[in-house]
Amino acid sequence: MASETESKTHYVLVHGSCHGAWCWYKLKPLLESVGHRVSVVDLAASGIHPAKIEDLHSFSDYSEPLMKLLAALPAGDEKVVLVGHSYGGMNIALAADIFPHKIALTVFLAAFLPDTNHRPSYVLEQFQEKTASEARLDSEICDRGSLKTLLFGPKFLSSCLYQLCSKEDVELAKTLMRPSPNFVDNLSKENNFSQEGFGSVPRAFITCNQDLAIPLEFQQWMIQNSGVNEVLEIKDADHMAMLSTPRELCDALLQLALKYAE
Repeated sequence: MASETESKTHYVLVHGSCHGAWCWYKLKPLLESVGHRVSVVDLAASGIHPAKIEDLHSFSDYSEPLMKLLAALPAGDEKVVLVGHSYGGMNIALAADIFPHKIALTVFLAAFLPDTNHRPSYVLEQFQEKTASEARLDSEICDRGSLKTLLFGPKFLSSCLYQLCSKEDVELAKTLMRPSPNFVDNLSKENNFSQEGFGSVPRAFITCNQDLAIPLEFQQWMIQNSGVNEVLEIKDADHMAMLSTPRELCDALLQLALKYAE
């Protein structure tokens, strides 16, 4: 593992679709063991958050727990490293747009990475166009009135998300997953993320070269489309790098903090 940094970093970890704060259970103690502060958040209607998915009417509703966490942080010199996994990349982009003064670095971990030149929905729409619907296997997409939801199926989970993870982690995910909202339509009506907000915060991208959920080619397209300050790769990591390669991910985050969060 990378050596301990002299100054301590506050990491805020944001999960992706159908997951919750629980998915960071391996990474959080690794970062804390070298003295860093780590906050994990359940987005609305995710993990153990009490909201029902039917209560969510916008992407802002879904992101509210993260916004409350950042709003509660004292203004000052200490800025957080904000890490978003998968769909969580959209949440951290929104957070950076609203709280750029509180964030030292946004880290997109095999995550959807928007830009400032298109509507926030653009990267999600491109992914839908470039990915065959058969790739979703047994995942369930449901219409709940004006809201679409997604729930990963067990085949998709084990063969596309968690294929390099332990059987125990697969079973954990099957037990704890909840349906997630799909806010592509809502995000298509929102203003672009601003250059003064999201665009002003340094951003890094961590690719996972065995990712079957968001293929490496699409990750590279997003990097070229949006532009980032730093790209790191974790080899032999599936989409769930925090579970399949937690120590390698920890090393990558420590390396980034040394450069951007001191």
